[in-house]
Amino acid sequence: MSVRRLAEDQFQPAAFAFNAENTAWAEATIRKYPEGRQQSAVIPLLMRAQEQDGWVTKAAIEFVAEKLQMPYIRVLEVATFYTQFQLKPVGTKAHIQICGTTPCMLRGAEDLMHVCKRKINAEPFERNASGTLSWEEVECQGACVNAPMVIIFKDAYEDLTPERLEEIIDAFEAGKGAEVKTGPQIARDFSAPEGGLSTLTQEIKPVRWADGNGAPVQTEGSEVPPSNAARPQTDTPVTDPKLKTPATDKPAAAENAKVSGDNADKAKG
Repeated sequence: MSVRRLAEDQFQPAAFAFNAENTAWAEATIRKYPEGRQQSAVIPLLMRAQEQDGWVTKAAIEFVAEKLQMPYIRVLEVATFYTQFQLKPVGTKAHIQICGTTPCMLRGAEDLMHVCKRKINAEPFERNASGTLSWEEVECQGACVNAPMVIIFKDAYEDLTPERLEEIIDAFEAGKGAEVKTGPQIARDFSAPEGGLSTLTQEIKPVRWADGNGAPVQTEGSEVPPSNAARPQTDTPVTDPKLKTPATDKPAAAENAKVSGDNADKAKG
């Protein structure tokens, strides 16, 4: 992981301001939060600033702090904590974030880094000669089952091989990044097993225990009603149908009393 610091002064612009479209968007976004909670808009405003300029400048952090009436250090803490915020100029066509957490490392993340070092720059955060590509290593990006993976701007590319990452980099460099398939790059649907399901492939028929009139119906697929499924079938009073409560007639009540008395006598004996 890299140290999260602001870019050197020679890269920093003198000032920042949202354009007209983003100004209207920012005002609408701030109004979404209750009175006194407007500072909760700090992350979306920083992200919008990055989308406008390509990275988060010191002037943008100061601008957001003033707009939300926050101390500058509080906004700086947010910008330096989250790796989705770029604190120095990055590639204009693609900035590749390679997951370096254990599952991805075990599945070949280092090989992906070697590709970036060879095709982009030997050092993270340093752009290629034309300024169009850059890369960095980040922590877990939340798709461990599809490791190894990278994120380019807001899209994830998973189940990568070095060869496939090279193809993706070439596509972005050629201005065709929008044509690249996002998500898993193999025969997998999201996080489903590779090649399709291998379990629970048979249709399970639903079980009904009552018809439209409330009468009990026994259907194929289950022998015990759900209400009794976990109850052991023994001779103890708890499972004796004669002892169901409350008793609704005198004979049943008398029978209950007799059975209970017999059980008490057995316990004394």
